This record gives sequence, C-alpha cells and structure tokens, in this order.
Amino acid sequence: MFIKEYRTKMYEHFESEFDKTDPEYMEIINHFAYDEVIHHGTLVDDKTRFLCILSTLMGCQAMDLYEKMLPAAINFGLTPIEIKEIVYQGTDYLGMARIYPFLKITNRLFEECKIVLPLEGQSTTTPENRLEKGAQAQIDIFGQGMKDFYKTGPEEKVHINRWLAANCFGDYYTRTGLDYAQRELITFCMLSAQGGCEPQLTSHAKANMNMGNTREFLIEVVSQCLPYIGYPRSLNALTCIENAAKG
Repeated sequence: MFIKEYRTKMYEHFESEFDKTDPEYMEIINHFAYDEVIHHGTLVDDKTRFLCILSTLMGCQAMDLYEKMLPAAINFGLTPIEIKEIVYQGTDYLGMARIYPFLKITNRLFEECKIVLPLEGQSTTTPENRLEKGAQAQIDIFGQGMKDFYKTGPEEKVHINRWLAANCFGDYYTRTGLDYAQRELITFCMLSAQGGCEPQLTSHAKANMNMGNTREFLIEVVSQCLPYIGYPRSLNALTCIENAAKG
C-alpha cells in the first residue's frame, strides 16, 4: 500500500510503460526504490531526497528519468528556483555540453506547469568582484588553506585555478536560491553519479562535512541515490566519505 501511495504522491496520474511490459521488474524496482530505500534512515527528508535525486540523475545523464522525476520533485517541495540552481551549478561539474539537455527539459516542463520564465535572477556578483567573492566562498567552504589559491600553480596552468575561483565559485556558489550546504550536497551527488572523479569527490565530501553535512548524513544520501546509479559508484562514494572523514 505504501508503494502505491508514494508513487501517487510523486505522480498524480503516472503509469510507467514498464508496468505493463515488465511487471516483475517493476515489482522489484517499486519495492526497493520506493519502499525499502525510502524507509531506510531518518536524516534525509523528502525534499532533500529529491534535491539529491535530481542532481544524481544529471550526474549520470539520465534525461528520461530526470524528466519523470522533475514533477515529483516539485510535488515534494522543491521550488522552481531551487531546481534551476541545481541545473545551473551542474555546468561546473558536468560541463555545458551535458547540461543543455537538462535545461531544455526543465524549461519545457516549467512552461507546461505555467511557471513564468525567466525566473527571478539570483546572481550576487559582478564581473568586477566575482573573483574576490568566489575566492572568499572557497575559503568559507574549504578553509583558510584556500586563501590565494587562485594565484598558485605553474604559469601555464594558473589560469585554471583563477577560473575555478571566479567562475565555479564566483559565478555559481555565490548565487542565492541554495545555500553553501545545499550546493556542496548537489555537487557531491553529481560527482558520485558521474564516476571517475574520486579525488574531487573526496574533497567535496570533506567540504560537505565542513558545511554541517555529516558523515552519517552523506552515507544516507548515497543510500537514497543508490537505486539510480547502482552499487559500484555508490561503494566508491562511500569510500570517499570515509577518506574525507579521516582527513
């Protein structure tokens, strides 16, 4: 009964084509993803769960399921601005080439829901202060060890560190709509789903902890996202959490 009620809350009139063509498979999926996993733990509320799910689906390029989950995320409390900020920040960690399809899907579904576009702007920086504000955001999140980091490195590569401060943190992390803890959380989810980014994932697991997202909380986040990315990447993410907790 819970599975039916939960799916109805997610999608008022949703029926999967697989319910008819693959009923045994969907019985397994529904029991695991929408009952067993949902009932595991108490640290991740419904809204946060969908914040993580949308970020995870972007990270593994699951456009079909993202399109299905977006209305559910709205039903569980995510606002249009919060959703757009997830998509925008994904540009830094997935690249604009992989974000454009999600932006198009989001805009189309917003228009179908009569959400007026463009949304209210969330930028807080200017071209003149984005580097300064971004560098401060790095310090706020990662600690004083990031002071003047954008100035360091070999001459032929120092511009990347400068872009990291000005673009990644100055253009995106300083935006309103999501706070630092939420931004680090969606970054963690995108990197864990993307795979092959374990050094960065460990770093951002530590940044999450700095922002109050505890080791135990991150383990629950991985647990909630596991049905969407599978066991190998989830186990890698758990290893990164443990390495970050020791650092």
